[in-house]
Amino acid sequence: MRKESFSIIMIVLLLVATAGKAQTTDSVSVAGIPHKLFWENRAKGFQNKNGVIVIESGPKTDMFRDPNVTYNTDNAPKLLFKPDENFVLVASIEHAFKSKWDGGAIVIKADSLNWIKFCFEKDYTGAKRVVSVVTRDISDDCNSIAIAANKIFYKVAKAGNVITLYCSTDRVKWLLIRHFQFNITTGLKIGFLSQSPTGENCKVTFADISYAEKKIKDPYLGE
Repeated sequence: MRKESFSIIMIVLLLVATAGKAQTTDSVSVAGIPHKLFWENRAKGFQNKNGVIVIESGPKTDMFRDPNVTYNTDNAPKLLFKPDENFVLVASIEHAFKSKWDGGAIVIKADSLNWIKFCFEKDYTGAKRVVSVVTRDISDDCNSIAIAANKIFYKVAKAGNVITLYCSTDRVKWLLIRHFQFNITTGLKIGFLSQSPTGENCKVTFADISYAEKKIKDPYLGE
């Protein structure tokens, strides 16, 4: 083989290897969100089409810091972006509720010890439950209303250092679930999570996604 041919082959192989590496770290664009998204913990499966994303988690995936300090993990796949200082994010969450604790969530994360998980999960009774977890070193675990359907709409609003969480079955009437201070306001990431702590997998569909850079005036109306 001529030296020139060998050099060309090596260059091509290098480009292919580099392209493959870039593909694993490329950012993701999602319709309805004006910021690029990126992965924290890769999903078992992922689809992104026409403003609808599907994130499939594998087995033993979760995000929780047990108050009993017996169970601490943060290995659930999350597709995140860096939001504006004030924002409102809305999305529907839908999955099959196959196994206990299977869930899809909107997550706000400052770091491994400070985060919020607004989850739609199969609870310990088998109900399809609206659950919010606020973690400041240790997680709380606040169970709210049960929903009959496999689909729900969530709204997350940040106004300064105040976070407000809402849910709705029709995206018209919103129920305030939680309203609290979260004093880490810089370096935040927000996005979408799928978890399956006890099952083999959980495939969560996030649709009806919208994002606005604004500060809500009335937490009870979410506007």
